[in-house]
Amino acid sequence: MTSVLYDAPGPKAKRRNLILSVVFFALLALLLWWIWQVMDDKGQLEWKLWKPFTQSEAWTTYLLPGLADTMKAAALAMVIALPLGAVFGIARMSDHRWVRVPAGVVVEFFRAIPVLLLMLFANEFYARSTDVTSDDRPLYAVVTGLVLYNASVLAEVVRAGILALPKGQTEAAQAIGLRKGQTMAGILLPQAVTAMLPAIVSQLVVIVKDTALGGVMIGFTELLNTRGTLAANYANVIPSFIVVAVIYIIVNFILTTFAGWLEQRLRRSKRTTGAVLGKDDVDDLNAAEVGGSFGSGASA
Repeated sequence: MTSVLYDAPGPKAKRRNLILSVVFFALLALLLWWIWQVMDDKGQLEWKLWKPFTQSEAWTTYLLPGLADTMKAAALAMVIALPLGAVFGIARMSDHRWVRVPAGVVVEFFRAIPVLLLMLFANEFYARSTDVTSDDRPLYAVVTGLVLYNASVLAEVVRAGILALPKGQTEAAQAIGLRKGQTMAGILLPQAVTAMLPAIVSQLVVIVKDTALGGVMIGFTELLNTRGTLAANYANVIPSFIVVAVIYIIVNFILTTFAGWLEQRLRRSKRTTGAVLGKDDVDDLNAAEVGGSFGSGASA
């Protein structure tokens, strides 16, 4: 099948793609075999190192509580950062300079600072300037850092998604007398959400992974932090890293799968498929409308 944007591969291209695929999987198999051999030589495949993960104590005492804190911090950051990012993204497109300029300064400022530095600053701020307890302070610091950074990034995602829409959408809304707020809420945002969803999901995955920074630097008891305690007790550093990596992969896979399902649902809910009709399609529609009008006239 050939389209304007994509040419179907010919026989040579198909053979080349097949050869490249075979070579890639062969190299991947060799890499995995080498990793397996190295781990075996170093004694990292011994059953005593992996046995703790078959017992409930390792999960209920270390991994599951750490995963719960990770998801708690990530969920709080998502719930706060998403609407905050939308507000700042829309504010950056305001016609009022006193709204547009401060919003742009805030977004560019926090987007330029590493999220780890924001967490460290927030931790010191809560320690020296507030009454937040030492037990709650790491969670507050992690969520604050994640919100400040990711809300700024999401603001740019929202702004880019809206600006990517055809200008005709805005002009049509203005032609029927809609104000800018009505145009944004009723026409632009609903269309832009579907286009922005992949980028938004990617940023949400980043939020989940960046919670580990709080565990490394400020003692937040997230999944990677509790893994360190588990590895110290069972002397299985490499296996514990592998198990935690698999947990992160599963969590992020569930998140992206849900986002894919949501995107398909949003696309199906649109009133139009976005397909471009050709001249023959338009003629058929016009003929059907004319036939329908004659039929209704005859029955009357």
